[in-house]
Amino acid sequence: MKTVKSQSKKYFVIAGESSGDIHGSQLIKAIRDIEVNSTFMGHGGDQMKDVGMKIYEHTSNLNIMGFSEVILHLPKMLKIMKKTKELIKEKSPDTIILIDYPGFNLKLAKEIHKLKIPIIYFILPQLWAWNENRIKLMKKYIDTAISIIPFEKNWFESRGLPIKYVGHPFAEPIAYLETKKDFITKHAFNKSEPILVLLPGSRQQEIKNHWPIFIKTVSKIKKTVLDLQVVVVLAPNIKIKNIPDYIKIESDIRLALSVATAAIASSGTATLECVVENTPVVVCYKMSHISWLIAKLLTKQKYISLVNLIANDYVVEEVLQYNLTILNLSNAIIPLLDKKRKKRLKILENYKRIRALLGKPGVYTRAAKYITEE
Repeated sequence: MKTVKSQSKKYFVIAGESSGDIHGSQLIKAIRDIEVNSTFMGHGGDQMKDVGMKIYEHTSNLNIMGFSEVILHLPKMLKIMKKTKELIKEKSPDTIILIDYPGFNLKLAKEIHKLKIPIIYFILPQLWAWNENRIKLMKKYIDTAISIIPFEKNWFESRGLPIKYVGHPFAEPIAYLETKKDFITKHAFNKSEPILVLLPGSRQQEIKNHWPIFIKTVSKIKKTVLDLQVVVVLAPNIKIKNIPDYIKIESDIRLALSVATAAIASSGTATLECVVENTPVVVCYKMSHISWLIAKLLTKQKYISLVNLIANDYVVEEVLQYNLTILNLSNAIIPLLDKKRKKRLKILENYKRIRALLGKPGVYTRAAKYITEE
């Protein structure tokens, strides 16, 4: 039986990216199911705004990726940091919830720790990938750490940080915005012919780095796969000017992947959505030369994609940085467009194991219970 609390609490929530906005909106709804009178304010996007959170900084103003890019935007981010600290002091929330976005959120946690407000971190910094020393900050300044990645609990706890593991949000059932049949009809697709979904990224910087290669790769593939149908999924607040007429535009990533034959995706949470929708994917990523050099110095992992990290195996191909060429990308994706190819079938077999590791539905409810118990 669900327990409902009547007290009113104030939460200050910070999500700096579109994925955090999605998770934040669902978490707010789950908390409200327990604490019906609680209020929410902070930084987030349209989805958090739609569930009633007062937005002070929008994700579109916070979403910066890459080391050199962050340096260029440092003055702006310092101003936002100062404003955020002042807001928290002024509003005096009962609890602070930080969602991913570690470059900003960990620094903020250090700055506001002296206010003695409980700080909860939901969707943890990927310290296992790089900058492991940041765990000292988390141990000192974070009161409750809630993980959604299967292997993180053992990793963090072996280094002295207790973790609440709730499962991954992609284990939750979803309702598509429309039916698969409607999707096929809307885009004038033939369901018996291959459909390629392009996921160039959720940040404008990623679009700049990936899109030119994507469209040239698709042009090359179409010379081999003559009946290829292509759709690009645009994340909220993302704009792409030069989309060829033959590439359809979509906003519902899960629906697009549910009908796709294969996908090309920027490394990130979208790659796990490919797993959930059983769509073979080639993962790619490119950043500035300086950012790549720094990342190579700091990273400790064999893989970049969450799919391979969770599987602890090279399940899906990763085409990165200087290897991200038209030839390499087309050679990687073409076998996945043929439903009989062994490479494709092997990926789908591995997906079953990964989906089992993501846990069971009820992720946001479990996280909300931990948060409201603080």
